[in-house]
Amino acid sequence: MSRPQPFEFGGVLVNPGGRATVELSMPRLYTSNLMTLPVQVVHGRRTGPVLFVSAAVHGDEINGVEIIRRLLASRTMNNLRGTLLAIPVANPFGFIQRSRYLPDRRDLNRSFPGSAKGSLAGRLAHLFMTEIASRCDFGIDLHTGSNFRSNLPQIRACLDDQQTLELATSFGAPVVVPSALREGSLREAVAELGKPVLVFEGGEALYFNESVIRTGLQGIFRLLRHTGMLPASKRAKTRESIVTNRTSWVRASMSGIFSRKVQLGGFVKKGAQLGSLSDPLGDEREAIYAPFTGVVIGQLNLPLAYEGDALIHLARVPDPDEAEEALDEYTSSLTDEDYGSVR
Repeated sequence: MSRPQPFEFGGVLVNPGGRATVELSMPRLYTSNLMTLPVQVVHGRRTGPVLFVSAAVHGDEINGVEIIRRLLASRTMNNLRGTLLAIPVANPFGFIQRSRYLPDRRDLNRSFPGSAKGSLAGRLAHLFMTEIASRCDFGIDLHTGSNFRSNLPQIRACLDDQQTLELATSFGAPVVVPSALREGSLREAVAELGKPVLVFEGGEALYFNESVIRTGLQGIFRLLRHTGMLPASKRAKTRESIVTNRTSWVRASMSGIFSRKVQLGGFVKKGAQLGSLSDPLGDEREAIYAPFTGVVIGQLNLPLAYEGDALIHLARVPDPDEAEEALDEYTSSLTDEDYGSVR
């Protein structure tokens, strides 16, 4: 394999085997303080693909920030082939404010591909697309649940594309969810460039979840090995994902207090009780049941619910026995798998 040339990014040349943090200029704060979008470039000693890994597109979704920090700190990255562009905080404005949104109240993940002359969100989206996404062969965007919801670690992707399907299953998340492209999302904008992109979901906004962080980190290493960006490892284990063909949120049939009886990753059969709703006095009470056999991949953590609120997110499983086995394997793998030594 030929030796790569220096990688130019944001006016900085990164030599093979080197790394550099490049700060892309963003609109200033109205206090006149400078704002930048930090990107760490890791350029391997041998040629290979270019991958971006981003987090905190929603500024309050912070599990991915820690995943990227551990990824960059791992000695395993010294063996990288190709180039990694790591963007731990894609929405610095929202991250500072601990908010999903930007100061203009726009959702960055509904503002792609953006415009150099658009809104604040549109300009940040445009910067990401022109400086980062356009340079890459594929990408991984890290997210968590929002609005008092938490998610079981899962990959969301367009599974109609064979290359994307292979990347999604190589990640080894407990569940792979087919997901249509949403207008204005980073995933849609990158797909429009003809490049595969995965969304990793796991945990809850504004909280670290160690099992989610480990799962995300393990998954990135698996994907890097699958694509040849890291050499194969005898210690690393492959993990089968549950590929679902249907997901559905079970919603509140009345307003009240929700008492949940199931947990994330729980396997439930059709007709099983998921929980119950009652008014504060207990005069009215309604049980909530599973509409089909599946795995709990999302849940509302706040017990206060209005009629129609999403309570439990279920993913249909094609083979219940295999699904239970895969979930057991996922739980055990969190403690015994090598996912990269940290410097």
